[in-house]
Amino acid sequence: MFPALLALAQIREPGQLAFSDEFDYVGRPDPAKWDFEVGFVRNKELQYYRPENARVEGGFLVIEGRREEFSNPGYVKGSADWKTNRASADYTSASVVTRGKFSWRYGRLEVRARFRPENGLWPAIWTKGADRPWPQCGEVDVMEFYQQQLLANTAYGSADHQVWDTVKTPISHFFGRDPDWGRHFHTWVMDWTAETIRLSVDGELLNQTDVSRAENPDGFNPFHQPHWLLLNLAIGSTGGDPAHTEFPATLEVDYVRVYVP
Repeated sequence: MFPALLALAQIREPGQLAFSDEFDYVGRPDPAKWDFEVGFVRNKELQYYRPENARVEGGFLVIEGRREEFSNPGYVKGSADWKTNRASADYTSASVVTRGKFSWRYGRLEVRARFRPENGLWPAIWTKGADRPWPQCGEVDVMEFYQQQLLANTAYGSADHQVWDTVKTPISHFFGRDPDWGRHFHTWVMDWTAETIRLSVDGELLNQTDVSRAENPDGFNPFHQPHWLLLNLAIGSTGGDPAHTEFPATLEVDYVRVYVP
Protein backbone atom coordinates (compact mmCIF):
# COMPACT_ATOMS: atom_id res chain seq x y z
CA MET A 1 0.00 0.00 0.00
CA PHE A 2 1.52 3.30 -1.08
CA PRO A 3 0.71 6.63 0.57
CA ALA A 4 -1.12 9.03 -1.71
CA LEU A 5 0.84 11.91 -3.13
CA LEU A 6 0.35 15.15 -1.29
CA ALA A 7 -0.84 18.40 -2.82
CA LEU A 8 1.28 20.30 -5.30
CA ALA A 9 4.22 22.05 -3.68
CA GLN A 10 3.71 25.70 -2.94
CA ILE A 11 5.85 28.16 -4.86
CA ARG A 12 7.93 30.28 -2.51
CA GLU A 13 10.57 32.92 -2.93
CA PRO A 14 13.82 30.94 -2.82
CA GLY A 15 15.92 33.51 -0.92
CA GLN A 16 19.56 34.42 -1.48
CA LEU A 17 21.77 32.13 -3.55
CA ALA A 18 24.43 30.76 -1.18
CA PHE A 19 25.87 27.88 -3.22
CA SER A 20 25.64 26.78 -6.83
CA ASP A 21 27.36 24.71 -9.45
CA GLU A 22 26.07 24.98 -13.01
CA PHE A 23 28.70 22.49 -14.25
CA ASP A 24 29.63 24.83 -17.09
CA TYR A 25 33.21 23.57 -17.23
CA VAL A 26 35.01 20.34 -18.13
CA GLY A 27 37.00 17.94 -15.96
CA ARG A 28 36.81 16.97 -12.32
CA PRO A 29 34.09 18.51 -10.11
CA ASP A 30 35.22 21.87 -8.71
CA PRO A 31 37.45 21.03 -5.70
CA ALA A 32 36.47 24.28 -4.00
CA LYS A 33 32.90 22.94 -3.79
CA TRP A 34 33.08 19.15 -3.86
CA ASP A 35 34.81 16.26 -2.15
CA PHE A 36 34.36 12.49 -2.50
CA GLU A 37 33.55 9.47 -0.42
CA VAL A 38 36.02 6.67 -1.17
CA GLY A 39 35.79 2.91 -0.79
CA PHE A 40 33.08 0.64 0.53
CA VAL A 41 31.06 3.12 2.59
CA ARG A 42 27.62 1.91 3.75
CA ASN A 43 24.78 -0.60 3.52
CA LYS A 44 26.97 -3.45 2.23
CA GLU A 45 26.61 -2.00 -1.25
CA LEU A 46 28.51 -3.62 -4.10
CA GLN A 47 30.29 -0.59 -5.53
CA TYR A 48 33.68 0.80 -4.56
CA TYR A 49 33.42 4.59 -4.60
CA ARG A 50 36.17 6.34 -6.58
CA PRO A 51 36.66 10.01 -7.51
CA GLU A 52 37.57 8.84 -11.01
CA ASN A 53 33.94 7.85 -11.61
CA ALA A 54 32.78 11.48 -11.47
CA ARG A 55 33.40 14.03 -14.21
CA VAL A 56 31.94 17.23 -15.63
CA GLU A 57 31.24 17.25 -19.36
CA GLY A 58 28.60 18.59 -21.71
CA GLY A 59 27.26 20.91 -19.01
CA PHE A 60 26.52 18.10 -16.55
CA LEU A 61 28.04 16.39 -13.55
CA VAL A 62 28.21 12.73 -14.56
CA ILE A 63 28.39 10.11 -11.81
CA GLU A 64 29.08 6.81 -13.55
CA GLY A 65 28.50 3.33 -12.20
CA ARG A 66 30.52 0.64 -13.95
CA ARG A 67 30.64 -3.13 -13.90
CA GLU A 68 34.37 -3.66 -13.54
CA GLU A 69 36.73 -5.41 -11.16
CA PHE A 70 38.61 -3.10 -8.83
CA SER A 71 41.12 -4.30 -6.22
CA ASN A 72 40.25 -3.33 -2.66
CA PRO A 73 43.30 -1.55 -1.19
CA GLY A 74 41.89 -2.13 2.30
CA TYR A 75 41.57 -5.91 1.90
CA VAL A 76 42.42 -7.95 4.99
CA LYS A 77 42.30 -11.71 4.58
CA GLY A 78 40.02 -13.32 7.14
CA SER A 79 38.48 -10.02 8.23
CA ALA A 80 34.91 -10.08 9.56
CA ASP A 81 34.32 -6.51 8.36
CA TRP A 82 32.41 -6.34 5.06
CA LYS A 83 34.49 -3.33 4.00
CA THR A 84 37.79 -5.18 4.27
CA ASN A 85 36.99 -8.87 3.67
CA ARG A 86 36.50 -8.48 -0.09
CA ALA A 87 39.65 -8.68 -2.18
CA SER A 88 37.99 -6.74 -4.96
CA ALA A 89 34.77 -5.04 -6.02
CA ASP A 90 32.77 -6.03 -9.08
CA TYR A 91 31.40 -2.50 -9.49
CA THR A 92 32.67 1.06 -9.13
CA SER A 93 30.83 4.37 -8.84
CA ALA A 94 31.15 7.80 -7.20
CA SER A 95 29.71 9.75 -4.29
CA VAL A 96 30.21 13.51 -4.60
CA VAL A 97 29.72 15.53 -1.41
CA THR A 98 30.01 19.04 0.03
CA ARG A 99 31.24 17.81 3.43
CA GLY A 100 33.93 20.18 4.67
CA LYS A 101 33.18 22.57 1.79
CA PHE A 102 29.63 23.82 2.30
CA SER A 103 26.73 23.30 4.68
CA TRP A 104 23.61 25.30 5.36
CA ARG A 105 20.65 25.60 7.70
CA TYR A 106 17.18 26.37 6.31
CA GLY A 107 16.35 27.53 2.81
CA ARG A 108 15.88 25.75 -0.50
CA LEU A 109 17.96 23.07 -2.18
CA GLU A 110 17.27 22.64 -5.89
CA VAL A 111 18.87 19.88 -7.99
CA ARG A 112 18.03 19.18 -11.63
CA ALA A 113 19.02 15.63 -12.50
CA ARG A 114 18.17 12.50 -14.42
CA PHE A 115 18.86 8.78 -14.12
CA ARG A 116 17.77 5.54 -15.70
CA PRO A 117 15.34 3.83 -13.29
CA GLU A 118 16.61 0.25 -13.44
CA ASN A 119 16.69 -2.47 -10.83
CA GLY A 120 20.10 -2.79 -9.21
CA LEU A 121 20.68 0.98 -9.13
CA TRP A 122 20.26 3.22 -6.10
CA PRO A 123 20.78 6.90 -7.05
CA ALA A 124 20.28 9.49 -4.35
CA ILE A 125 20.25 13.22 -3.64
CA TRP A 126 20.41 13.63 0.13
CA THR A 127 21.74 15.54 3.13
CA LYS A 128 23.26 14.71 6.50
CA GLY A 129 23.65 16.87 9.58
CA ALA A 130 27.09 18.31 10.23
CA ASP A 131 27.18 17.26 13.90
CA ARG A 132 26.81 13.78 15.46
CA PRO A 133 26.94 10.33 13.87
CA TRP A 134 24.08 8.77 11.90
CA PRO A 135 21.14 8.71 12.59
CA GLN A 136 21.49 11.28 15.37
CA CYS A 137 22.81 13.75 12.77
CA GLY A 138 19.57 13.61 10.78
CA GLU A 139 19.14 12.64 7.14
CA VAL A 140 16.99 14.08 4.36
CA ASP A 141 16.54 11.98 1.23
CA VAL A 142 15.42 14.53 -1.31
CA MET A 143 15.49 11.77 -3.91
CA GLU A 144 16.12 8.06 -3.66
CA PHE A 145 15.24 5.47 -6.27
CA TYR A 146 15.36 1.73 -5.87
CA GLN A 147 13.39 -1.28 -7.04
CA GLN A 148 10.91 0.79 -9.07
CA GLN A 149 10.05 3.21 -6.29
CA LEU A 150 10.88 6.89 -5.82
CA LEU A 151 11.36 7.83 -2.18
CA ALA A 152 11.30 11.09 -0.23
CA ASN A 153 12.39 10.62 3.40
CA THR A 154 13.66 12.12 6.60
CA ALA A 155 15.41 10.10 9.30
CA TYR A 156 16.63 10.76 12.83
CA GLY A 157 16.66 9.06 16.23
CA SER A 158 19.39 7.03 17.92
CA ALA A 159 21.56 4.05 17.09
CA ASP A 160 19.01 1.64 18.58
CA HIS A 161 15.86 3.57 17.63
CA GLN A 162 15.79 4.97 14.11
CA VAL A 163 12.77 7.04 13.08
CA TRP A 164 11.83 7.29 9.40
CA ASP A 165 9.26 9.57 7.79
CA THR A 166 9.02 7.92 4.38
CA VAL A 167 6.83 8.27 1.31
CA LYS A 168 7.31 5.73 -1.49
CA THR A 169 5.84 6.48 -4.90
CA PRO A 170 5.81 3.80 -7.62
CA ILE A 171 7.88 4.96 -10.57
CA SER A 172 4.92 3.93 -12.72
CA HIS A 173 3.11 7.01 -11.38
CA PHE A 174 5.54 9.19 -13.33
CA PHE A 175 5.84 6.96 -16.40
CA GLY A 176 2.06 6.90 -16.65
CA ARG A 177 2.16 10.62 -17.41
CA ASP A 178 5.42 10.60 -19.38
CA PRO A 179 6.62 7.35 -20.98
CA ASP A 180 10.04 8.99 -21.48
CA TRP A 181 10.33 10.14 -17.85
CA GLY A 182 13.66 8.37 -17.41
CA ARG A 183 15.19 10.24 -20.35
CA HIS A 184 14.28 13.69 -19.09
CA PHE A 185 15.79 15.91 -16.42
CA HIS A 186 13.65 16.59 -13.34
CA THR A 187 13.93 19.19 -10.60
CA TRP A 188 14.06 17.97 -7.01
CA VAL A 189 13.53 20.56 -4.27
CA MET A 190 13.90 20.58 -0.50
CA ASP A 191 12.20 23.57 1.15
CA TRP A 192 13.48 23.66 4.73
CA THR A 193 12.38 25.93 7.57
CA ALA A 194 12.53 25.67 11.34
CA GLU A 195 9.00 24.23 11.18
CA THR A 196 8.85 21.96 8.10
CA ILE A 197 10.82 20.08 5.46
CA ARG A 198 8.97 19.79 2.15
CA LEU A 199 10.29 17.47 -0.57
CA SER A 200 9.06 17.77 -4.15
CA VAL A 201 9.84 16.87 -7.74
CA ASP A 202 8.79 19.06 -10.67
CA GLY A 203 6.52 21.02 -8.33
CA GLU A 204 4.71 17.95 -6.98
CA LEU A 205 4.96 17.58 -3.21
CA LEU A 206 6.04 14.07 -2.24
CA ASN A 207 6.54 14.35 1.52
CA GLN A 208 6.44 16.85 4.36
CA THR A 209 8.03 16.50 7.80
CA ASP A 210 7.02 18.44 10.89
CA VAL A 211 10.45 19.50 12.15
CA SER A 212 9.17 20.31 15.64
CA ARG A 213 8.39 16.62 16.15
CA ALA A 214 11.71 15.37 14.80
CA GLU A 215 13.69 15.17 18.02
CA ASN A 216 16.16 12.50 19.02
CA PRO A 217 15.65 10.70 22.37
CA ASP A 218 18.15 13.08 23.99
CA GLY A 219 16.13 16.12 22.87
CA PHE A 220 18.53 17.18 20.11
CA ASN A 221 16.77 18.23 16.90
CA PRO A 222 19.02 17.34 13.93
CA PHE A 223 17.04 19.55 11.54
CA HIS A 224 17.92 22.70 13.46
CA GLN A 225 21.61 22.32 12.54
CA PRO A 226 23.47 22.77 9.24
CA HIS A 227 23.44 19.90 6.72
CA TRP A 228 25.77 18.98 3.88
CA LEU A 229 24.87 17.47 0.50
CA LEU A 230 25.57 14.08 -1.07
CA LEU A 231 25.03 13.03 -4.71
CA ASN A 232 25.71 9.36 -5.33
CA LEU A 233 24.90 6.31 -7.42
CA ALA A 234 24.96 3.15 -5.32
CA ILE A 235 24.71 -0.36 -6.75
CA GLY A 236 23.13 -3.44 -5.22
CA SER A 237 22.07 -3.82 -1.58
CA THR A 238 18.68 -2.11 -1.21
CA GLY A 239 18.93 -1.21 -4.89
CA GLY A 240 18.42 -4.85 -5.84
CA ASP A 241 20.40 -7.32 -7.91
CA PRO A 242 22.37 -5.59 -10.69
CA ALA A 243 23.25 -8.81 -12.53
CA HIS A 244 21.02 -7.91 -15.48
CA THR A 245 21.42 -4.12 -15.29
CA GLU A 246 22.95 -2.32 -18.25
CA PHE A 247 26.27 -0.62 -17.49
CA PRO A 248 27.67 1.94 -17.50
CA ALA A 249 24.81 3.64 -15.67
CA THR A 250 24.76 7.31 -14.72
CA LEU A 251 23.28 9.92 -12.44
CA GLU A 252 23.55 13.18 -14.38
CA VAL A 253 23.16 16.53 -12.65
CA ASP A 254 22.45 19.72 -14.59
CA TYR A 255 22.82 22.06 -11.63
CA VAL A 256 22.83 22.34 -7.84
CA ARG A 257 21.57 25.51 -6.14
CA VAL A 258 21.11 26.33 -2.48
CA TYR A 259 19.20 29.42 -1.39
CA VAL A 260 19.14 30.64 2.21
CA PRO A 261 16.77 33.10 3.92
